[in-house]
Amino acid sequence: MTTISTFPNPTNINLSNVRLEIRALHPQLIAWRRHIHQKPELAFQEKLTAEFISQKLQSWGIEHQTGIAETGIVAIIRGEKSDDDRVLAIRADMDALPIQEENQVEYCSQHNGKMHACGHDGHIAIALGTAYHLHQNRHNLKGTVKIIFQPAEESPGGAKPMIEAGVLKNPDVDAIIGLHLWNNLPFGTVGVRSGPLMAAVELFKCTIFGRGGHGAIPQQTIDSIIVAAQIVNALQTIVSRNVNPLDAAVVTIGTLNAGTALNVIADTAKMTGTIRYFNPDLAGFFTKRIEQIIAGICQSHEARYNLEYQCLYPALINNVEMTELVHSVVEQVIETPLGIVPECQTMGGEDMSFFLQEVPGCYFFLGSANVDKQLNYPHHHPRFDFDETALAMGVEIFVRCVEKFFV
Repeated sequence: MTTISTFPNPTNINLSNVRLEIRALHPQLIAWRRHIHQKPELAFQEKLTAEFISQKLQSWGIEHQTGIAETGIVAIIRGEKSDDDRVLAIRADMDALPIQEENQVEYCSQHNGKMHACGHDGHIAIALGTAYHLHQNRHNLKGTVKIIFQPAEESPGGAKPMIEAGVLKNPDVDAIIGLHLWNNLPFGTVGVRSGPLMAAVELFKCTIFGRGGHGAIPQQTIDSIIVAAQIVNALQTIVSRNVNPLDAAVVTIGTLNAGTALNVIADTAKMTGTIRYFNPDLAGFFTKRIEQIIAGICQSHEARYNLEYQCLYPALINNVEMTELVHSVVEQVIETPLGIVPECQTMGGEDMSFFLQEVPGCYFFLGSANVDKQLNYPHHHPRFDFDETALAMGVEIFVRCVEKFFV
């Protein structure tokens, strides 16, 4: 079995710290998650998903706005217990992936070539459960909670368009939290740390233009494959020789395509790649250095190039105070041998980072793998699935974070 989790399943998982109201809600959380799982939709196409969310919120009498950044939704729960005017936001992403599901389950995707292979269906269910519980108990709630259902996390990113549309305003958000169901950790654990949690994501496409010709007469040509091969090797020296060894970073060439026949020297070669790093001071560095290397190698071979570079997401950096709040809550909810896992960084990217650039907040990983149930396939795998018991735990953690924030 393909697996990425290196942790054993915790034993004696204690759910007694999940309040009875939320445990009673758990069957509904599962039902909501499975309904959404069957109807996966790609970035900015989450119309059925948004309609389902809106119908639930409307049936509960929760104030909300739809159609933000195409399909996004913002729900507002106003506390009735005090005149605390602070606002805490909770963010959940909604989009699926262009993957054909291979799971043999009753709630398998009904949309060909599309799948919730990253847990966003669970994030929606947890956010809905949190909204329901807070609204039902608004007489005990201080302050205001905004729940942001965001489209297009996977790409090209819906967080920034939602921010530009004003989701952090009217009323103004003071802090934000969010979670990611995480099959890199077993159920019964939470990964939370202050500072950098997830990496900045940058992408590039490069075409090398040489001069094609016969493989037996290379002196008449400019071999684009030779040029591309030298570029691939040289780009690896950026991390090893230009980046401080104490700063984690990676340059990955994901595709390299060239040539049409074994005896023809390729006229063009195309490559694509991604760059990941944590240190915000490196923003802009890779863009410049990569082009310097490509330009220099092309010039030495009299080749030409075209480079397209995109800075997709900045690094996701958790605020110290908000992380301490989440950490203290998790300590009360999670009582397993592994419990809190602080060394949970990943070079994966997340556009939650844009929210955290605007307001202080904390994003954390909620362990969701279960080896015993064969629910430990990695994210973006066609057989990805997770232990749904984590849904109730996610709601409990969110609710306790809200309660502690407004103390």
